Amino acid sequence: MTQPEEYRPRANLADRAFGAVLIALGGAVFVIAGVIVLELAKVSGPAVSKVGLGHFIRASDWDAVRDAYGAAPFIYGTLVTSGIAILLALPASVGLALFLTEMVPARVRTIVSFPISILAGIPSVVFGLWGLFVLAPILRHQVEPFLARTLGFLPWFKGPPIGLGYLAAGVILAIMILPTITSIAVEVLRTVPGSLREAALALGATRWEMIRLSVLPYARAGILGATILGLGRALGETMAVTMLIGNSPTISASLFAPGYSLPAVIANEFAEASGMQTSALAALGLILFGVTLVLNSLARALVRVSRRSVA
Repeated sequence: MTQPEEYRPRANLADRAFGAVLIALGGAVFVIAGVIVLELAKVSGPAVSKVGLGHFIRASDWDAVRDAYGAAPFIYGTLVTSGIAILLALPASVGLALFLTEMVPARVRTIVSFPISILAGIPSVVFGLWGLFVLAPILRHQVEPFLARTLGFLPWFKGPPIGLGYLAAGVILAIMILPTITSIAVEVLRTVPGSLREAALALGATRWEMIRLSVLPYARAGILGATILGLGRALGETMAVTMLIGNSPTISASLFAPGYSLPAVIANEFAEASGMQTSALAALGLILFGVTLVLNSLARALVRVSRRSVA
């Protein structure tokens, strides 16, 4: 039955208005991001124009008294701690997601899923306090001496075990992003058609072979997407990293050494900064925005390649 003629213009007008609102909301995201970038670029202009963007990124000195600023230690610390977090959290998250979707009974699944949800809602400062009083002593007295004895021939595991440094910050970040990656990976694995599992088992595959050959390839793109979100949180995390990384503007190959990250130095110094130091901190914020954009773009490109390979 066709709609009366007098109702059609009103319906079309409502559809167009709704579409315009959605377009405006979507465009607002780009407008806000553009305003942030422009404001950061404006404030960071004096520091960047004084030494040049290339020198500012490569330089390692950070001295507010002499107005000497370099972002290299902070970029290095951000990348190292985020890399450690992904290396530790991704296998654990995928394994936990596979356990919850492929192995565990439904009754036990509810019991295991609840702590993961609670972990995702804990404030970062609480993670930082737990890291200071629990994680750092464990690393200092047990984990780091063990790594030094067994893998001390590698440059990443040399130096005195102090408990605070790149490793401590990376471990706390891994714990913080684990529930994010796990929750999304669980939802992705639930979308895998049951016929894929049944076909693999019918052909004589074991449960592990079924997971490796049928489930993981189908869910690979979604798992990479979950990793992107976890990486985004790791790059921007401030308080817990500030409390555990050691806050030393130096570059060291050893994971035991103290370091600094972009969010940590901005949080520590911006309240008391003035003049050229404020400009340099704004430049660090602009660099953090750029690092996040580049890494997320690369990760999204991997997701697209993964989807094409599955298709």
